[in-house]
This record gives sequence, C-alpha cells and structure tokens, in this order.
Amino acid sequence: MSSKRLTRYILVALVLGILAGYIVNTAFESSAATFASRVELLPFAFLRLIKMIIAPLVFATLVVGIGKMGDIATVGRVGGKALGWFIFASLVSLTLGLVLVQTLEPGKAMQLAIPDAAATSGVQSGALTLKGFIEHLIPASIADAMSRNEILQIVVFSLFFGVAMAALGERSRPVVEVLDVVAHIMLKVTGYVMLFAPLAVFGALAGIVAKEGIEVIRVYGIFMGEFYLALVILWVLLVTLGGLVIGPRVLRLIKRVREPTLLAFSTASSEAAYPKTLEELERFGCSNRVASFVLPLGYSFNLDGSMMYCTFAVMFIAQVYGIELSFGQQVVMVAILMLTSKGIAGVPRASLVVIAATLGQFGIPETGLLLLLGVDHFLDMGRSATNVIGNSIATAVVSKWEGELRTEDEVLAGAQPAKL
Repeated sequence: MSSKRLTRYILVALVLGILAGYIVNTAFESSAATFASRVELLPFAFLRLIKMIIAPLVFATLVVGIGKMGDIATVGRVGGKALGWFIFASLVSLTLGLVLVQTLEPGKAMQLAIPDAAATSGVQSGALTLKGFIEHLIPASIADAMSRNEILQIVVFSLFFGVAMAALGERSRPVVEVLDVVAHIMLKVTGYVMLFAPLAVFGALAGIVAKEGIEVIRVYGIFMGEFYLALVILWVLLVTLGGLVIGPRVLRLIKRVREPTLLAFSTASSEAAYPKTLEELERFGCSNRVASFVLPLGYSFNLDGSMMYCTFAVMFIAQVYGIELSFGQQVVMVAILMLTSKGIAGVPRASLVVIAATLGQFGIPETGLLLLLGVDHFLDMGRSATNVIGNSIATAVVSKWEGELRTEDEVLAGAQPAKL
C-alpha cells in the first residue's frame, strides 16, 4: 500500500472512529462499555504486533549503525552530538511547558472539583531512587529486556555490542551483514503490520469516545486547548531550531514524516510509529548508519512532547490544589524530570508514572492525577505525535552535522553520502 493511500485510510478511520464512538455513547449508552471493550481489541492487537517488531528492529538497526561507523571515535562523536541535541531539546520542552502553564493558569481558570483525598489514581508511582534508575537503565538480561520491550535497556546492550563489534573491525563484518539483513526483514514485516493501522486507529478512537463521550472534551476544553497550543508552539520552536541547521528542507522533512506522525497521534503511541519513522528518515536523505543510531537513542532520551506534558501536568495539578511552588522548587522539578523522563517507553500513559512520582516530591496530592485520567488519551495523542517530530528533526540535524545528509538531488538519484 502506498504511503499516501495509507495516510488517507488512517484519516478516514480516525473520523469514522470518533463518529462511531459518539453514536454509541449517545444512542446506546447502556452498551457503550461493552462496545468499547470489544472495539479496543483492534488497537490492542495492533500495538502487540508493533511490540513484536520493536525489540529485534532496534537491536539490529542500532548495532548495524554502530558497526557501519567503523570505529569507536566516530561512535562517540555522533553519540555526543545526539545527546547534546537531546539535552538541549529536553530543556526547551520542559521549560516551555513550565512557562506556558504558569502564564495560562488552566488549573485556576477551570475551577475543577478537587478529588477525594481517599481516592486512588491507580497509577503506581514508586519512589525516585538512583538504584531504581540504574535498574531501569541496565538490563539484567538482554532476553528479559527484549521480552518486556524495555527500549532503554535494549539501547544500552546494543551500544556495548555495537562498540565491541566495531572494535573487532573486519572480523565482525559477517555479523554486520547478517544483522543488516535482519533489519531489512523487520522493516518488511513492518510493511505488513502497517496494513492493520487504519483498523487500530478506528478502534482506538471509537473506544475512547464511546467510554468518555465528547462531553469530557467540553469540560476540559480549556486545559486541552492550552496544552495543544503549547504543543504547536513547541513544534514551531523545534522546526525553527532544525531549520537553522538543515535549512528550508526541514519543512520537507515534516511532510515526509506526516504518516508516522499521524499514526502516533491516532494510536497515542510514538512507539507504533518507530519503524515507519526510520524508513521515512532514510528516504528523506539521512544515512542509514546515523538514523539507525540516533533514532533509537531518541526514543529513550528525546521524547519532547512527553517531557513538556510532565511539567504542564504537574503545575496544572498544583494550581488546582492552590499549591505555589517557589522558583527554586521549579528548577529542581525540571532537573528531576530531566532524569526521570529518560527511558519513558513510547506507549500510552507512560508519562503518568513519571508525573505521579514527581507529585510526591513536592507535596502535591497524587490523587490530582484523577483530574487528567479521563482526557489523558486525547492528550497522549498530541504528545506522541510531538515525540515523532522531535526525534525526526534530531536525526536530520545530527546527519547534517556529520555530513551524512543527502541533498534532494542525491535522494532522487539514489546516491549515498560520502563516508567520513
């Protein structure tokens, strides 16, 4: 199926899903929960298929990307540039969310009823400890990390494996070639899985609208509108910063990744868009070795939309409870979120765990999360799409810095960039 045709089908499925959910919610309210539970099996099955692909695809592409770089010095240089951009983009995202939520003050404007103190959000936060971070970072077993789709742990193992392979030089060439074939096979499998994307989009939107109804959007209209305004501003900032490096082509990049962005938006999962994003970045002109290296890192360290949501949501809940955080506390909160947000899986509601843990650090009741659970899916759609945009721009920027970004003429001619 062509990219444009699949995009059209996803858009049609999105509209039909909202319409079907609205009809069930209003005309068949008594059976809405049953309908939602059945139709949500479609996105559940699709995301399971995506998870089936992610672990071998990330491992194969990242190891091959490192292997093709040829030496450890190049790996360190590219990785340093990527992490430098990630940290900068993270600070921009977190700070922008903090500034806008305090400027717009949705928590005060909406005047929502405070949840009962005895209620529970159902989100397991856990304490923020250095030991917990290390456990999340370093896998006890690569098989266990792959079975649970722990992207950050897979990335860590792949980095060690790839660097060791690069150090062996020509002796590891057969392994590089085998994994390169594995990566291409997994991308082919991705093509088959993407055929089910419209059904998943339909099920996701029909289910959430049938359960929550359009009314929830009206009640939380101010918060949702201001959050999406913040996302638009973040998009403009990221595109502008990317344009300073790669020039006007950044707009063509955004057009190129519209399908994976739409897929992430519709399914509320940036993870679902990973395989297609990698494919489109290479078609845009990013070299395989840089894209295969930077994009997996970005999925662990550069989730711009999710990070901005963390500061936005924490301050929103604080405003509802009338809790004022000092400037020093806000700086500490940004620093904490810089660490705890790393390695957030690109799956629905992962940000809520980080937010729940952060609330407890500043004496903000965790039950405040109940204010967001009803609309979190709609918010997750926007931040998942933003994660795709942020990582696409980051990969293109690092490719440009490395001299590995083909020109439009080279892309049309099928030429590859010169190796450094």
